[in-house]
Amino acid sequence: CSSDLTVPEGREKPWGTTHAILCARDVIEGNFAVINADDFYGRDSYRVLGEHLVKVDPASTDFSMVGFTLRNTLSDHGTVARGVCSTTDAGYLASIDEMTKIGRHGDGAINTREDGTTTTLTGNEPVSMNMWGFTPRLFDHLDRIFREFLAASGTEAKSECFIPLTVGQLINEGAATCRVLRTDSSWFGVTYREDKEVVQRSIADLVKHGDYPSNLWSSAP
Repeated sequence: CSSDLTVPEGREKPWGTTHAILCARDVIEGNFAVINADDFYGRDSYRVLGEHLVKVDPASTDFSMVGFTLRNTLSDHGTVARGVCSTTDAGYLASIDEMTKIGRHGDGAINTREDGTTTTLTGNEPVSMNMWGFTPRLFDHLDRIFREFLAASGTEAKSECFIPLTVGQLINEGAATCRVLRTDSSWFGVTYREDKEVVQRSIADLVKHGDYPSNLWSSAP
């Protein structure tokens, strides 16, 4: 992405989601969405994000993130890592707390830290699942932030520059805002081997209720 940079010896993988987005800067001209390619986000989440992006001025730094309800993203087979979001009264992202060991707990959830202390969660908290909405103005900042990351951690074998941390930095700098768009969609992903059957059954239910065709590509023009 930056022609004057070279890959350190021994580095075998890209540098994370910020790096991936930066690689697309020469082909993106308008507002755009970012998702994880191996996650299932649900129809409503795309509707919410799409309807928002068409109204945003491409010249603004008013970014957005789809906030999933925590309980709709948990696994029945173990703990998960989630970015639990705090928002302002106006619905903008204030901070993301990366909790790495969240499990179901009654009607809510509980996170256990490495030192054994816990945080009880209601399950209604908005969480980031890496579903973002950006304007092209994001690229005004990515190269700088990525270079800062490389200078600090670029030679580490597995270091990654994560887009949630990049957005958080821009918010702290006052360079951007990020609106949290709420959705009732359930997020599906295979965190544990046992999750596969749950995901298959959940998608089959969506097909049964008419949310998706049985052959996704059969409805393509």
